[in-house]
Amino acid sequence: MNATHTTTQVVRVPGRLVPLATLARLLERLDHSQEPVDADQYLAVVRRLQQLLQDTRADDALHAVLEAFPSAAQVYENLQYRHAGLCRSPLERSLRSELAARQVIERVSGGEPAAG
Repeated sequence: MNATHTTTQVVRVPGRLVPLATLARLLERLDHSQEPVDADQYLAVVRRLQQLLQDTRADDALHAVLEAFPSAAQVYENLQYRHAGLCRSPLERSLRSELAARQVIERVSGGEPAAG
């Protein structure tokens, strides 16, 4: 078992998830960088992370990594969306987000508010 550090915690990671956790940490750093980030580098990190996430079975260890690295969790959720919707988001927050998005879309399109 290896340890990887987030800004506030240490996450114990099984050896099979070390590459994934390393990329998750790198993505988190890129997302919060105060310096401009090269778009090609960012895209390369995201694509490699996507591949690792697709090749990794979902279990408690993976979810611990995703909990520690929100940027990676968002990539994971985007990959799963077609099959599972907002699988890592609490239902109430997801519903509120959907309703807010609907209101914005209706407002900018000049349409009548939909019943919801």
